Amino acid sequence: MIGVAVLGSTGSIGLSTLDVLARHPERFRVVALTAHRNVERLADQCRRYRPQVAAMADPEAARRLASLLGGMAGAPEILSGVDGLEQVAVLPEAGYVMAAIVGAAGLRPSLAAARAGKRVLLANKESLVMAGALFMDAVADAGAELLPIDSEHNAIFQCLPGGFRAGLAKVGVEQILLTASGGPFRDWPTDRLATVTPAQACAHPVWSMGQKISVDSATLMNKGLEVIEACWLFGTGPERITVVVHPQSTIHSLVQYKDGSVLAELGNPDMRTPIAHALAWPERFDSGVAPLDLVAVGRLDFQAPDPARFPCLQLAFEAARAGGSAPLVLNAANEVAVAAFLDGRVDFPGIARVVAETLQSTAMQSVEGQGLEALIALDQQARATAEQIIVDVPG
Repeated sequence: MIGVAVLGSTGSIGLSTLDVLARHPERFRVVALTAHRNVERLADQCRRYRPQVAAMADPEAARRLASLLGGMAGAPEILSGVDGLEQVAVLPEAGYVMAAIVGAAGLRPSLAAARAGKRVLLANKESLVMAGALFMDAVADAGAELLPIDSEHNAIFQCLPGGFRAGLAKVGVEQILLTASGGPFRDWPTDRLATVTPAQACAHPVWSMGQKISVDSATLMNKGLEVIEACWLFGTGPERITVVVHPQSTIHSLVQYKDGSVLAELGNPDMRTPIAHALAWPERFDSGVAPLDLVAVGRLDFQAPDPARFPCLQLAFEAARAGGSAPLVLNAANEVAVAAFLDGRVDFPGIARVVAETLQSTAMQSVEGQGLEALIALDQQARATAEQIIVDVPG
């Protein structure tokens, strides 16, 4: 039986992961669960799945969790803080680690899992955006298995031949086509975007996700981060990646080959499909997702993303081409800007303005050979710059 640790078990990916695991009790055992502050939900999960360890990123939340589970027979060991999350990621009993902590906060535990040689089910794209070289070196050095969970990257993985790590050109790949739903504002006039509210930005037309990733999907920054992630996962540059807006989210991504073939992975928009694929790989098993009914879907539409509507996507491509610390700065500035938008401190177009000005105000540098602490220091500097830009030029 395979032990699984779920980092970020109370979020949407974590919930879907637990649903898939519960369908295969003969194969998997939940050994650890973690959350940030959602004490009540994690307590409920501990009562149901009986992990041996539970961790809260927030120390006060960990104390509350310990109080809630104090009378439970076989209560889990309670850990807290970043150190606690890293301890969960390297548990000897956990062969598989679902890395589903949102944002930069997921870097340390995800990297720890890679360094421990786990099968890492990576839903935390920021780990590769911030520290791609460091992370991929850790995977190679420890012999870890890295399987993508983002629906787009999982689709690409399924459409590539087994030998793709030798180089995409060597296996005949011309282009990776990343699909994007376009979010809730793909058809809005651009002059209306300044009126967008956080509630509207978080109301994704297809996927049910947390606030931060929903806003990123509305700006298409999420797709930009996925472009950078794809570069690391599939060993290519941004020139071999094209983003296509596909409102139905039925085709999750495609791979175009030199002979004119284009392979696509299709399915209902449900994260349990890529999660089940990564858990079972190289086999297949039930995910709980209904089969795709193409007749019911009826049509598949595609269009190029509008640069005027989605400046964040262009900023991400520029950062990918620049390399070095640019992707890290892009991600840090975006996290600060999205938080400011959700707090009402900048308007929706202000997210892209803050990111652009942070990139322009930051001296980029090589990150080759940089260790984790140096990268985190760069991340903190970029965040401070973005915060100052928001203070100086609100809205």
